[in-house]
Amino acid sequence: MATVFDIASFHADAVQIPSHEDVDEMREYLLETLRDAGLEPEVDDLGNVLATRGDGADADAEGDERQQRPHIVLNTHIDTVPPHVPYERDGDIVRGRGACDAKGPLAALLAAFLRTEPETGTLTLAITTDEETLMTGAEGLQERLSADGYIVGEPTDLDVCIAARGQCEGTITLEGESGHAASVPAERNPVFGLEHVLESLREYDDAAGPGADDVLGEPKLTPTVLAGGEASNRVPERCRLTFDRRSVPPETSESFCADLEMFLVDRLPSDHAVDVSVDLIRPDTPFPQAFVTEEETELVRTLQDASGGEVRPFGAATEAGFFAADAPTVVFGPGVLADEEGAVAHAEREYVRLSAVEAAADAVEETLARLVG
Repeated sequence: MATVFDIASFHADAVQIPSHEDVDEMREYLLETLRDAGLEPEVDDLGNVLATRGDGADADAEGDERQQRPHIVLNTHIDTVPPHVPYERDGDIVRGRGACDAKGPLAALLAAFLRTEPETGTLTLAITTDEETLMTGAEGLQERLSADGYIVGEPTDLDVCIAARGQCEGTITLEGESGHAASVPAERNPVFGLEHVLESLREYDDAAGPGADDVLGEPKLTPTVLAGGEASNRVPERCRLTFDRRSVPPETSESFCADLEMFLVDRLPSDHAVDVSVDLIRPDTPFPQAFVTEEETELVRTLQDASGGEVRPFGAATEAGFFAADAPTVVFGPGVLADEEGAVAHAEREYVRLSAVEAAADAVEETLARLVG
């Protein structure tokens, strides 16, 4: 018999628990909820919460056996961006930090997970704790999980999102000669070199980028922060430009960094004696990867039929790219990233409709029933 789970009560408790600085209390609440449902969840060495229902044998199965016993993973995160925004409820609308990103999707996925009794396969609930920052949890799950499909909970307005651009951040450093403004030649002044770097950034994708993806469209390269110099009469030894990159397949953060540096070096005029280097910010931590799932896969068609939503790309960075290399992956959930008034997720006015959370839970439950029920 399926477990009784009160979505509104769980969601209210979850939104009231701050998880923008520390996720311990929220993780413990999730663990208690799973234990109360008769499950034995575990916490891995990266802090991810994992729980499994079903025969559990499919991860090692191959060929026909694996097809007969599919493994579906439900993933989202419990961390939120700062600052904490207090919980409020006005009828169907719940406001507060995490209401839609991603405690609304969490409540929906958890409800579907607990309501489904797998008979022909396995369900895994895999909840990460650092999606808004480092994404080390998702990277670790990528190495440890093997499945036949992944549903990643994010606010998609109940649309089935089959793709998302990757994202990385980095710096372009120009190094030249430091000295008095009256004495340093222009070709050794790193600030003058910025002119050529900015022009090259405008030209990069047309000249050397991966081209447009059929689903995601064009990649995007955006300079965001400029730093350099300490005095108006002194040339700095270096200046630094920070960029944001939104990538499309097959580009990765590492390949982009190397390709961009080569492109910039080639584009600097030969008479400029300025060194250029490109580095990723936090190179020891993962960046979300671009992914595209085929629209005609069974997971996409089943969830679209159940939800009635559109099939489209997702508009923000997500952990889904870590899983898409293993199996078909979709992003799905209640709430919106933005509405006609502006930003919703990550904003002071963050909200979700409880009816949408219930509808998301029903759609995922129906999907799971068809795939493993």
